[in-house]
Amino acid sequence: MVGGVDTGDLPDPALAEAALAEARFVVSLEMFPTAVTEHADVVLPVAAAAEKAGSYLDWEGRVRSFDGTLHDTGRLTDGQVLHGIADAMDVDLRLPTPEIARAELAALGIRRSAGAGAAPDVAPAPAPSLRSDEAVLASWRQLLDVGTLQRDEPELSGTARPAVLRLGAEAAERLGAVDGDLVTVTGPAGSVSLPLCITPMPDHVVWLPMRSPGSEVRGQLGAGPGGVVRLAVSAAPTTPAGAA
Repeated sequence: MVGGVDTGDLPDPALAEAALAEARFVVSLEMFPTAVTEHADVVLPVAAAAEKAGSYLDWEGRVRSFDGTLHDTGRLTDGQVLHGIADAMDVDLRLPTPEIARAELAALGIRRSAGAGAAPDVAPAPAPSLRSDEAVLASWRQLLDVGTLQRDEPELSGTARPAVLRLGAEAAERLGAVDGDLVTVTGPAGSVSLPLCITPMPDHVVWLPMRSPGSEVRGQLGAGPGGVVRLAVSAAPTTPAGAA
């Protein structure tokens, strides 16, 4: 059973799709057709985030809850769908409402913080030794990107920030690049080329949007945040990358 997963967001999209192709039976809970849909034996449409209650973690790792703002009596939440399947299988999930699910999650967090399970003792990986044309990849998703929620909304997706590549001034100078130059980032699987926007940031770090037009990092580069990539100037300045 797959719930609301877009394979393009996973560390290895191709491996995820291969696993789905090998599965004997796939149930997908989703709002829009995705790569998972192609492999699903059963597709169950579920409510969007604005139509249900739930929770998220803020930047400090604190749980914040929210309630539904749109009300459609004909749409089931994924929780209701899961309970329906569990009932048919004579399984009691014992989580009939979002409030009870939140309380259980909060209790789990309290027990862990009280020492029920010690944190793993993991030594940090050694810092990579980088050549002058290499950098550590940093990335995150933009508010509007190529995700499924914007797929059929050209007016909305058209307001997204242009995809740019960000480097600090020292790294840009080493490459001989200026704002607006087309810079190519190469990883194990391929390359991404975007206009440069020089940004105050640590040296030997390059930032790319995770999933924006022309920059789908995991699929195109075969690398994720923390990976080592190569940099090269691909073209002379075009238009200034004023997309900061």
